[in-house]
Amino acid sequence: MEFTLEFFENVSGRSPVQEFLDELKQSDPGDYAAVMRGLANLRNRQYHREPLSKALGSGLFELRHVGKLNTRVLWFFVKDRRIIAVHGIRNKGQAIPVRDLDIARERMRDWQKRYSP
Repeated sequence: MEFTLEFFENVSGRSPVQEFLDELKQSDPGDYAAVMRGLANLRNRQYHREPLSKALGSGLFELRHVGKLNTRVLWFFVKDRRIIAVHGIRNKGQAIPVRDLDIARERMRDWQKRYSP
C-alpha cells in the first residue's frame, strides 16, 4: 500500500512548499527534478530512511537532496498513510537552521490543530 503526499496549506490557502518548488523549478531545474523524484519516492515506505529521508525528532522528517546547495523538504506522517510536506529550504551547510525547524514544527502543529480529530 502506498502513501499519499500532500502539501501544507495555511489558513489563507497558500502552500509554502508549492511556492518553494515553483521557485526551485525556475532557479535550478536539475535540483527541482531530483527533489520531485524524491517526493514521488516517499510514497513507498522503503524510502522513509537514509539516504533519502531522515528523522529530525518530534515527528518531523526531512527529504534530502545534495546538489550545488543542499535542498530539503520537511514533512510528517499522519494516519491513513499520508505525508504532509510543510517546509522547503536550501542551504550550504549540513545542519538545518533552527529557524527553519521552528517554522516546520509550527506548520505541523497548525495542521494538526486544524485537521486532527
